Amino acid sequence: MDILYQDEQLVAVNKPAGLLVHRSEIDRHETQFAVQMLRDQLGQKVFPVHRLDKPTAGVLLFALNPVAARQMMGVFMGTGVNKTYLAIVRGHTTEQDIIDYPLKEQLDKMTDAKANQDKAAQTAITHYRRLTTTELPFPVGRYSTSRYSLLELSPKTGRKHQLRRHLKHIFHPIIGDTSHGDGAQNTFFRQQFNCHQLLLAATQLSFIHPTNGLPVNITAPLDTVFSYVIEQLGWDIEVCK
Repeated sequence: MDILYQDEQLVAVNKPAGLLVHRSEIDRHETQFAVQMLRDQLGQKVFPVHRLDKPTAGVLLFALNPVAARQMMGVFMGTGVNKTYLAIVRGHTTEQDIIDYPLKEQLDKMTDAKANQDKAAQTAITHYRRLTTTELPFPVGRYSTSRYSLLELSPKTGRKHQLRRHLKHIFHPIIGDTSHGDGAQNTFFRQQFNCHQLLLAATQLSFIHPTNGLPVNITAPLDTVFSYVIEQLGWDIEVCK
């Protein structure tokens, strides 16, 4: 695992796209998990304090002891964490906006069989800023050309699949999203750019350290696939930094 930050209490890694954070009944066939990989790498127990979806790459934070885990979970439950993501989406979005759209809790038939199926939608807020756009001379769908935007996303709440569902809601789905995305666009990116992953990455995580009170700012570089697609779309990789 690529370690981005480490002290006596916390450690952050750059999770690859397609890697589960921990073992799940939903993906029984998987044999590798970030928790076990990092535990074996460091030779000690680690405690995940937040989650990233399996297809999402980027900054993933762990505590190195139960006390630090409880402290950081408290930070995440409050307003003390700023999370930044990059995403490539279909179409040209507005320059910036706030998506304020409540989301119903997504329940899994296997693991959430006893959960309340009629629970009200929860508040969900995402800020976004458009970094750049492009238009390609390829017809995908009903238009003669294809438009794309590179977005900087900042979720203010932590609902399941929030960013993916919010971008779908505003009709700018994230490329590579097989659950909430555009199948024709996903096929185009597989064929044109050999891209077989979700183009969503957690690139920055900032918070106040619960032990020493100092600000912590952790950044993760984009993986080779994401970087390659950005270059193929004619965008300057520096715009992502």
